[in-house]
Amino acid sequence: MSEVSLAPGRRLSEIRQQLGMSQRKAAELSGLTHSAISTIEQDKVSPAVSTLQKLLRVYGLSLSEFFAEEHKSSEPRIVINAADLIEIGSRGVSMRMVHNGTPNHTVAMLLETYQPGSTTGDKIKHQGEEVGTLLEGEIILTVNGQSYPLRAGQSYAINTANPHSFSNISTRICRIVSAHTPNTF
Repeated sequence: MSEVSLAPGRRLSEIRQQLGMSQRKAAELSGLTHSAISTIEQDKVSPAVSTLQKLLRVYGLSLSEFFAEEHKSSEPRIVINAADLIEIGSRGVSMRMVHNGTPNHTVAMLLETYQPGSTTGDKIKHQGEEVGTLLEGEIILTVNGQSYPLRAGQSYAINTANPHSFSNISTRICRIVSAHTPNTF
């Protein structure tokens, strides 16, 4: 069975096993519990973006590399349809990555939707920069422990090496368009 046809948890399990790593070792290195890794690998739960990022960091992969692997193309696409965007979010946070099938791009773009009460989870941290604009709703952006409430029409620019998270504490959907460098979000 190829990795492309596997559910995300099963793919994580195969990657871990290919690295010759036990679940306990992955838990120790990622700061997650053994039971959390087991539950994720069995596809019983969909992890928060921050949780998945911690695990992938141990495996030497970024979120975009993990999800884009399924969508490699021999010819880079010029036009990408909405149905071809790659979903990398979970738990009420939709992050649809615009990807043309090639790893040779320097920027990643996401169309993000936050359901009421959703969050990216614990702080996310990765090298690079991120800029975004809220198209609809309200969001709380927290960077280095400082919270910034943002409304539709406002934009942000952050150094993503600083721990950050996004939370929708409102009763309305929030939509953001964002771009990241490097492309290995």
